[in-house]
Amino acid sequence: MIIKTERLNLLTLSQDDLHDMYLLHSNEEVAKFNTIGIPMDIDITRKVIAPLLEETDDNNKTDFSWTIRDQHTNTFMGELGFSLAPPRYRLATLHYSILPRYWGKGYATEAALGLIKYCFEELNLHRIEAGCAVDNLASIRVLEKLGMQREGRKRKVLPLQSGWSDNYEFAILKEDFESQPPSPL
Repeated sequence: MIIKTERLNLLTLSQDDLHDMYLLHSNEEVAKFNTIGIPMDIDITRKVIAPLLEETDDNNKTDFSWTIRDQHTNTFMGELGFSLAPPRYRLATLHYSILPRYWGKGYATEAALGLIKYCFEELNLHRIEAGCAVDNLASIRVLEKLGMQREGRKRKVLPLQSGWSDNYEFAILKEDFESQPPSPL
């Protein structure tokens, strides 16, 4: 499946993306706030993404992932996705990672906004959540630009390379999104 935004294509993650995902996960700047750590080799990345590649009925699938690619060049820029809660909650938890050379250009916000729009309009979800380390100022800005509200702080819940980190919890409701849709840039 492809989700298109103004500048990006979000493409369903495939086995062909293994090398790009390995480079993303291996990047020290990306890994600074990533709880999976830096993979020792590409086989570790293969194991990490394997559950996302399993062919299952979308009605039973709970974890979804897309690559973020430039619409014109198809250049890999990062990945994003969500995990669904049990259906009665109509809730997804969003995640994203972008290669540093694309930071500060609005790509993370644009990609996440495309996915949020898909979740609310196509999946009819009620709520989308995201979390980030309290020191990840760039990610905090992205979540705020998306119209997400900071709802709480979990203490020392993220096992980062630097040690245990607190995590800010953010969320946006469908009614918030519909009443005041965020601008991607």
